[in-house]
Amino acid sequence: MEIEIATIGGYEEVGRQMTAVRAGDDVVIFDMGLNLSKVLIHDNVETERMHSLDLIDMGAIPDDRVMSELEGDVKAIVPTHGHLDHIGAISKLAHRYDAPIVASPFTIELVKGQIEGEEKFGVDNELVKMSGGESMEIGNGLELEFVHVTHSIIDAINPVLHTPEGAIVYGLDKRLDHNPVLEDPIDMQRFREIGREGEGVLAYIEDTTNAQKKGRTPSESVARTHLKDALQSMEDYDGGIVATTFSSHISRVSSLVEFAKEIGRQPILLGRSMEHYSGAAERMGYVDFPDDLGMFGHRKSVDRAFKRIMNEGKDRFLPVVTGHQGEPRAMLTRMARGETPYELESGDKVVFSARVIPEPTNVGQRYQAEKLLGMQGARIYDEIHVSGHLNQEGHYQMLQALNPKHVIPAHQEMEGYAPYVNLAESEGYKVGRDLHITRNGNRIQLVE
Repeated sequence: MEIEIATIGGYEEVGRQMTAVRAGDDVVIFDMGLNLSKVLIHDNVETERMHSLDLIDMGAIPDDRVMSELEGDVKAIVPTHGHLDHIGAISKLAHRYDAPIVASPFTIELVKGQIEGEEKFGVDNELVKMSGGESMEIGNGLELEFVHVTHSIIDAINPVLHTPEGAIVYGLDKRLDHNPVLEDPIDMQRFREIGREGEGVLAYIEDTTNAQKKGRTPSESVARTHLKDALQSMEDYDGGIVATTFSSHISRVSSLVEFAKEIGRQPILLGRSMEHYSGAAERMGYVDFPDDLGMFGHRKSVDRAFKRIMNEGKDRFLPVVTGHQGEPRAMLTRMARGETPYELESGDKVVFSARVIPEPTNVGQRYQAEKLLGMQGARIYDEIHVSGHLNQEGHYQMLQALNPKHVIPAHQEMEGYAPYVNLAESEGYKVGRDLHITRNGNRIQLVE
């Protein structure tokens, strides 16, 4: 059976992920993501009102026109998890393909939100839920399997396409977390089994974000302990404490809510995306928030919540807000600019339970936000976080578990591939033979 891989998006940047695998006459698409930094550099861009071709020209979503060169029919669109760099282009591109969107239950819920907010295209692809540990027949002699992985969002999976020529493992994004906070550990046993079954693993497409970092990525339980220690150290402070983290990081948000209660403060979630992700997680039973937890996304309701905090006393609340990357319209940035009823004062604590995404737009925006916060006297608690991506030892473990015949690095800028190339070559792979460094829009023929 012919096996061909089209590397459509996310092979020259961190963002707008999209990969297609053709096995015989059948095609499976993995991810359809957005590069948010390409949107943020333009003022007041509303992607839901924009045409896909304009977003492609901006470099914001994948240029999927290479799909016309693949001789096969798309059988499924498979996002790995609910981050925007993996689902943010579904509302712009999925309608072009007569294929269901197959994803884990929480990811499907977030995809629904993307589709409902779309104002340019009608997306009526069937939405199919499948959990980690489950599989389904697809196309002619193919099987799609979901392996549960741990990442900085709940319900993440690595999809595996089983073909007569071996398995194609799409390995974005994960860390090897054996002690997560809200869900099961990563299913490493299944990865080891896939590496030994049948024809083995024909190709492994790998997220190489942290390949330059030595050691292993710490567990989310480590970040939880760090966060608890930081907040407990503020227990006697009688001023304002504000926290920010990735809105989609439900495990981290739940820890913030819990620890706020422990230090005698009322947690309150503020910002559109904070309400969106946490609301969805609570409705689906992934997390059990206190009955009195407030979640507010609309600007007027957020400002009313800020007024309540100021009236009743900042020492009684811990607002958890959007804006950890310094996004111009996010809550924390508005607070830093003095555009909300919440008044920051000298000595107030701002906890960043997140890291700066290493991309120039984010770095610049975060720098500006921190400077503005500092000008108001805020004290910054930074990097209370662990990454959702593999460090070097995790990469070695995955290569040893899967023993793939071919390796395709992804999720990185071109110059950023070097550490992973060195790592893979130390395991016996060779560029141009079985280690494929590629660009967006390329095709790799694995079996002719």
